[in-house]
Amino acid sequence: MRKLLVLTALLPLSVQAQEVPKAVMQLHQKLITLDSHLDTPASLDLPGWSIEEGHDVHSDYTQVDLPRMKKGGLDGGFWAIYTPQGPVTIEGFRKARDFAILRGVSIREMVAADPANFQLALEAKDAARIAAAGKRIVYMSIENAYPLGEDVTLLKTFYDMGVRVSGFAHFAHNQFADSSTDPSKKPRYGGLSPLGKELLKEMNRLGIVPDASHSSDQVLDDLLALSTTPVLLTHSGCKAVYDHPRNIDDEHLKALAAKGGVIQMNAYGAYLRASKPNPERQKALAGLYAQMREDAKLSPEARTALLAKRQEIDRLYPDTDRPTFDDFMAHMLHALKVVGPDHVGIGADWDGGGGVVGMEDVVDLPKITAALLKAGYSEADVQKIWSGNVLRVLAAAEAGKGK
Repeated sequence: MRKLLVLTALLPLSVQAQEVPKAVMQLHQKLITLDSHLDTPASLDLPGWSIEEGHDVHSDYTQVDLPRMKKGGLDGGFWAIYTPQGPVTIEGFRKARDFAILRGVSIREMVAADPANFQLALEAKDAARIAAAGKRIVYMSIENAYPLGEDVTLLKTFYDMGVRVSGFAHFAHNQFADSSTDPSKKPRYGGLSPLGKELLKEMNRLGIVPDASHSSDQVLDDLLALSTTPVLLTHSGCKAVYDHPRNIDDEHLKALAAKGGVIQMNAYGAYLRASKPNPERQKALAGLYAQMREDAKLSPEARTALLAKRQEIDRLYPDTDRPTFDDFMAHMLHALKVVGPDHVGIGADWDGGGGVVGMEDVVDLPKITAALLKAGYSEADVQKIWSGNVLRVLAAAEAGKGK
């Protein structure tokens, strides 16, 4: 069957992706679809923005809302409490802790405000029940453990809030682990710090899945050696396709799979392939982002003005060499070739920089299902990729808690 399907895939993926057959759309809507890394909680705190309303990615640059989730057949996923890396100081920890708790509250408030459409999920088994009720599934995760400061027991507070997946580092080294992209380009600990190892023990005790995305390869080595439950890469890619520090090589892919882990494929363009430099655009965007950071509490009027500036940057300095849906699928198909459909999933980094030409927001998600079927994967395989694998890892963390 798989060989037959491969033989029918005569068109390049980019052409296939233009039209999703009705039968594939029906199948996609039937599957339980989860994305393991949604940065959409950042949108929840934008002035005048509502998850209940449909938005346009080309106007306000957001990628996930309830109408688009329904249209694109996204049942839900892991909604991230992301905290930018700041100073590794008592004051830095305090500010990060307060920020992270408030971001978690925003996720819980989203659910509480619309119980007809959203429901908090706390266990792997919850996903099927929530999807069957026609609601969106809201698992919670932490991207960057920096807000925990030097008190790993604070993780229990986030667990009680609903967090079931947690990473260690982000763009820079922190108190727990080395980052894959620290500006120094030099390791600090050579993997997990002693405090990071204590944090891992606490994750295993509570039943929280360890996430190695953004951390260095040596951190992944430590996690695979020390974790009592499987490890997840919530949004990563393949180094064999594009040699970037955020991606992992085939040896690590195989080691991850051997311990029951899963790589969830990223759609963050800078990690998919090299692009032609566009210095004028980069300079303009850097200035815009700096202004956004300065205006942390934007008024609706200020946000409208910033969006207009962003649109003007796009007009003056268009990004003409953006990675495409083909580039995204190249990473996914490579991972599937190396470790098979039991160890690959989807974590596109929506609202956190993800999105490519041909897959701009979650409305385009059926294209992934179509491409996987065209590549010869069965309906059962596709269901594993969309949610079965990540739920299996979550169930393993639940089963291993306290041991």
